[in-house]
Amino acid sequence: MRPEAVNLAKKLALFRDLWSPKVVASFNGHDVMVVKVKGEFVWHAHSDTDDFFLVLSGRLTIDLRDGPVTLGPGELFVVPRGVEHRPRAEEETELLLIEPAGTPNTGNPATAAVKTRL
Repeated sequence: MRPEAVNLAKKLALFRDLWSPKVVASFNGHDVMVVKVKGEFVWHAHSDTDDFFLVLSGRLTIDLRDGPVTLGPGELFVVPRGVEHRPRAEEETELLLIEPAGTPNTGNPATAAVKTRL
C-alpha cells in the first residue's frame, strides 16, 4: 500500500460537527486528528499524556488554572500531562491534535467523544 499525502483542508470540508475529533493519520501509536471547535469544552486533564493543540484557522484559548493561553493560526501549545485545562473558541476554529491512540478527549472514557477515521 502506497502512502499518500493528507490534505487537511479537504478533510475538514468533509464534516461540520463540533468537538468531534476525526483521525486523519496514525504514526507510532499516535492519532493525528482534525477537529472543529466553537464555544467551551469541559475542564479536564489527561493523567497519562500531554495534550497537543495546533491552530489551523481561527483563534483558540486554552484556560489553565493559572491563566489562559491564546493561540492563532500556525501557533501550537502543549498542555503538560496532568494539568487541568479547558479549550474554548469564540469563533469556529480548526485544530490539528496529536495524541496516543485511544486517549479520551475529556480525559475520561465514559464522557469522551467517539473518534472516527476520515
